[in-house]
Amino acid sequence: MALLERVATLVRANLNDIIDKAEEPEKMIKQVMLDMQNQLLQVKTQVAIAIADQHLLEKKQKENQEKSADWVRKAELAVDKQQDDLARAAIERSLSYRSLAENFGDQVADQTVQVENLKSALRKLEQKLAEAQAKSDVLIAQHRRARALNKAGDARMAIGDASSVEAFDRMKGKVQRTEALSLAKAELTGDSMEDRLASLEKEDEVMRMLTELKAKRGIA
Repeated sequence: MALLERVATLVRANLNDIIDKAEEPEKMIKQVMLDMQNQLLQVKTQVAIAIADQHLLEKKQKENQEKSADWVRKAELAVDKQQDDLARAAIERSLSYRSLAENFGDQVADQTVQVENLKSALRKLEQKLAEAQAKSDVLIAQHRRARALNKAGDARMAIGDASSVEAFDRMKGKVQRTEALSLAKAELTGDSMEDRLASLEKEDEVMRMLTELKAKRGIA
């Protein structure tokens, strides 16, 4: 049956592999569980139908067995009454019903095997579904954790990349050189403390000499 083949596929499914291969693990595991629930409902329905058919076949088998036995009794009655023609006819009818009973017996045997197969599939699928429900949260959490660790690893690798470190060192050196150049320019263009003091002393000397000259000339 195609139904049993689908159930077998679901039962064999490895949830870890499904999550690892899926681009969206959470969506995939929910879909798998939904498929299992749908298949479980179908299997339950098929089991109920198969059991009902088994009971019907058993009933038909029993009815034909009873009819066969009843015609045997009628044949016995005909023999007692020395009605051989009626006895032969009754025996033939009995054999016909016995043959039908045997055919129904074969069908009952086949149906019993089918019912057991469906029941076995139902038990396995119920177990797999229970396992999926129990593991789904754990598996999804594991996948999220692995994804976070992977991203963290990528970040550490990016930080530890030699080219990035070298670029950072070059930028740092450039900034330091720029600062040093700015300080040098400021020193070259600005007046130092010694220059300012010397300028004051020169101005005092000029004023002193100017005062002396004025005094000699009698200029107030």
